[in-house]
Amino acid sequence: MQSYHEYIPVTIDKSHIITIGERMYAESIEFVRELVNNAYDADATLVEIIVTEDKIEIRDNGSGMDREGLKQYFNIGSQQKLYSPKSPVYNRDRIGQFGIGKFASLSACKRFEVITKRDDFVGRVIFDKEQWEKTGDVWQLPMEILPSDFRKQNGITVILTGLDRRFEPKDIEAKIIEGTPIKSPYFRVRINNHTVTPRSLTGHRLPFLEGTSFGPVTGEIVILPETASVALDLGIEVKVKQVTIRRELFGMETWGKAMARVRGEVNADFLPITSDRTGFIKDSSEYQEFFKIMQKIMEGIKISLQKLTVKKESRKVSRALKEALQRIYKALAANPDLSPFGAIPIGDEIKGIGSAAEVTKKKEGIREAEVEVEEKPKAPEKKRKKKPKVKRLTPNAIIKRIKFGETGVSCVVDSFGEDGPEVFSEETTIYINRDHPLYKRESTKVDTHTLNLARLITQEIALMKDLRNPRQAFERQSKLLKDAFIDRD
Repeated sequence: MQSYHEYIPVTIDKSHIITIGERMYAESIEFVRELVNNAYDADATLVEIIVTEDKIEIRDNGSGMDREGLKQYFNIGSQQKLYSPKSPVYNRDRIGQFGIGKFASLSACKRFEVITKRDDFVGRVIFDKEQWEKTGDVWQLPMEILPSDFRKQNGITVILTGLDRRFEPKDIEAKIIEGTPIKSPYFRVRINNHTVTPRSLTGHRLPFLEGTSFGPVTGEIVILPETASVALDLGIEVKVKQVTIRRELFGMETWGKAMARVRGEVNADFLPITSDRTGFIKDSSEYQEFFKIMQKIMEGIKISLQKLTVKKESRKVSRALKEALQRIYKALAANPDLSPFGAIPIGDEIKGIGSAAEVTKKKEGIREAEVEVEEKPKAPEKKRKKKPKVKRLTPNAIIKRIKFGETGVSCVVDSFGEDGPEVFSEETTIYINRDHPLYKRESTKVDTHTLNLARLITQEIALMKDLRNPRQAFERQSKLLKDAFIDRD
């Protein structure tokens, strides 16, 4: 028996055109992004958006379309932009790829009208969803040829009517900021006569540039101040051709609250995106290499964030320690019998408070500090006192000295581990453990932080007076604390 062939036509139901517009995009407001990006691809320098309760009009001054261009505009899935990826006037990287963006407007309205002018040609095409469904197998739209002076300059106007809901200008603006290249030169977008400007973030900026086998990865991460961190729009904006496709966390979900302080953007034009422009093809080689690069970058960001946090914490500790020492000095001056250093000379001042000890590097990651003792000028025949050595410290140690005449104590706040002692002394140096759970709890508020530091320091000073009698040391500490924190007339 001989076989033979028959041919089965491949067809698409007309209703699928409407389905593309209504279901391809997660949000109906995506149509604004697509239409503005079409204007950008056409070398427009200005896009005007007029929003009213029942109509949205988007008008640009780009190159416009002639008769053939208008036919191509309604060619679903056209790859024309892939064959000419650069715009002719400003050499822009064209954003559109799939030729279906204009149908995004069908998710927002029942009818859209396209008016285009290129030189002497002016044409208008109207797509009405109800009419389209009524015409059966007819796959044509009427094109009206208008007088050449109907529109003064080249460009395209898209008018949407029969809106499914009310669109707020502020929501449209947010979509434009995120999804269109408004940072590009010679390109501006206005909504109801208001110019849309990019977001401006304040904080510690960390730019980066990394190479891959597919192309460069560039961007900037901003570590926001704690007061500016919010749990909204978390993540890094991943952009392709200056357009945000989506936000990614790149492992920040394990950072806790610190994640809210990190914002920024990364540009990788080589990434393959989904047809609705809301995601990436994540199993592609391009995305896999990109993700490895971003993990490396984010590890560096995490370290920078930790350093900034420690720096801020150190400033807070320094202020609290300075105030605690000032109060203790006044209490000792009022109670010379409680001082292990003897009476404080009349007219003496608090010396050394507010200046850290002189630190010299001995090993990588660990430093040995020396507390500099400030002394009054002496006769040449007298020897200088030696600088007392202190314990090996971390680079984040806070060191301050309080001086009583010719002597005094050095106070060090540093990390000695959660299981380490809360406070301890070596000769005239008092060490306070910032890792201790009690210290962490009391340091969350300014008042309790200063009081807790004073409690620990006066405890050690009281023991210096007489280590053999802890009960009397406790009474001396109680007296010093009371005089340090109760104001007298």
